[in-house]
Amino acid sequence: MKVAIPTVGTRVDEHFGHARTFTIFALNDANEVIEEETFFPPSGCGCKSTVGVTMQAKGVSIMLAGNIGQGAINKMAEHGITVIRGCEGEIRDVLTRWTNGEIKDQNILCNHEGCTH
Repeated sequence: MKVAIPTVGTRVDEHFGHARTFTIFALNDANEVIEEETFFPPSGCGCKSTVGVTMQAKGVSIMLAGNIGQGAINKMAEHGITVIRGCEGEIRDVLTRWTNGEIKDQNILCNHEGCTH
């Protein structure tokens, strides 16, 4: 399984649409990290970019995010990616907490101007 996290440094980027990098973790059946990759998405708001296409091509099925708009969630879903919202903190800690079942989707939507469609 591959999990993507919008990243700033070693922390979850607070807003998906503004993320300059994403960290993708490949996990084995025991949820251990077997590969880590950083990629730079195209510029533009997440709901209007091709980041979902790129993630799908890389095999991502889950994205652990902080704030994200409904348009971006819809785009990720179109590419088979489930978004877990409300994540914050160090990316490796967030990944561990999620694989341990401690993080669930928070059903929080960002509604800032320009990224709601």
